[in-house]
Amino acid sequence: MPDPHAHAHGLSYDLEAMRSLIARRRVLRLFAGTGAVALLGGCGGDSGASSDGDISVVDTSPTPAPTPTATATPTPTPTSSTTTCIADPEETAGPYPADGTNTASGSTSNVLTISGIERSDIRSSFISSTTVASGTKLTITLTLVDSNASCAPLAGYALYLWHCDNEGHYSLYSAPSESYLRGIQVTDSNGQATFVTNFPACYSGRWPHIHFEVYSSLSNATSGRYALLTSQLCMPEAICDTVYADSSLYPSSATRLASITLSSDNVFGDNTAAQIAQQTPAVGGSVSSGLTASATIGLAT
Repeated sequence: MPDPHAHAHGLSYDLEAMRSLIARRRVLRLFAGTGAVALLGGCGGDSGASSDGDISVVDTSPTPAPTPTATATPTPTPTSSTTTCIADPEETAGPYPADGTNTASGSTSNVLTISGIERSDIRSSFISSTTVASGTKLTITLTLVDSNASCAPLAGYALYLWHCDNEGHYSLYSAPSESYLRGIQVTDSNGQATFVTNFPACYSGRWPHIHFEVYSSLSNATSGRYALLTSQLCMPEAICDTVYADSSLYPSSATRLASITLSSDNVFGDNTAAQIAQQTPAVGGSVSSGLTASATIGLAT
């Protein structure tokens, strides 16, 4: 128990006590400098003061450096490269196919079995005449794809293409002595076949169009009556307007076109927008130097 009369021991006693207290504080300050937590003694004073008469509680242990936050590298969103396509709708071959399915002039008309039908330039007749059909030149490339296999190209298939001439006549029928504007091509490794022909006329009751049939091989095509698909291409209206402006080459086509629409056409009228889009070739070039066109044909194998 503290002596209540300690303060009465005299000045020398008090000085010695003060020296002991200062020495104690220096020891505690040394502990704080080595990283230890200084223990506050039972001597009054503000721990936050900086004078020699106070004891500061100091923590000098090193502060850990913050760990950098890793920034995740964004994963690129894959871009799909799959081409979209649909199966072309089955359409009528019409009354003038010359594919062995009907008759002309009282006999079966089958141009597919005649030598010379396999050709790229179909503007001339090749059976009993060599007449070259009149009209604006059109070079059209058709790409045959499998609509059931991500639009993979179909190589080695045969495409038979035919259409009317610049006056709306069909060879072997309304132009019976001619065999022009008909031909077969075999698709290459890209599923493509190119025909050099003329732009078809517009005749009464029909939107301007091109007929085609798809066969699994040239031998099946030239044997006749083995078509996997029979369908048609519809010509773009703006191109028709341009071509038919030459009334000397396409008499009556402009007038006939004005009386028909795609929606009123008895073949294309009930097709969906997607079907019409695929059945409509993309056309470029010019009337003077020749038109070029391309279209995709989807076959569900």
